[in-house]
Amino acid sequence: MVDIDGVREQCLEALKVVRDPEIPVNIVDLGLIYDLEVSPEGDVAIEMTLTSMGCPVQDMIQADAELACMKVDGVNKVEVTFVWSPPWSMDKMSDDGKKQMRMFGFNV
Repeated sequence: MVDIDGVREQCLEALKVVRDPEIPVNIVDLGLIYDLEVSPEGDVAIEMTLTSMGCPVQDMIQADAELACMKVDGVNKVEVTFVWSPPWSMDKMSDDGKKQMRMFGFNV
């Protein structure tokens, strides 16, 4: 049995290395992670979205997210599911994400 809350927090931190190649902000601060659940067995289920449907790098982002979480101690397997409702908007970004966007010249 794993520390569910601890693994969840570590997975969210690990996901901060995953970036959308078109936007210089990680997927957590972009607000793309809608839900992340950890089972007592260490199975991680991630519900996330992308900034647009039909994103050409969807498979790459999915693989990067799975690999990032698999590096966390106690994680047995990772499943990423993409959802499109509610649609992503800049309102979902964290304050850090908005700050990073402004540093790169984006008006948010």
